[in-house]
Amino acid sequence: MARFLMRAYLAVSLAICAWGVWKVYLHPPASMKVNRDGVPYFTPPVIDPATGKPIPVEVLVRHYKGEKP
Repeated sequence: MARFLMRAYLAVSLAICAWGVWKVYLHPPASMKVNRDGVPYFTPPVIDPATGKPIPVEVLVRHYKGEKP
């Protein structure tokens, strides 16, 4: 009986871990997705040192990549 319970416990644990991996890696939540520049969607703005005003990180990434806005 103890061997059966241990195997059942192991099977349930394996199923839960497999479901977690499937959920996170194969179907990630929307908050984990990034735009075409690799910037996560919910990244807060950064402060421009020249003006002191906040700018989106996407603008900063495009600037350092050499793209025009």
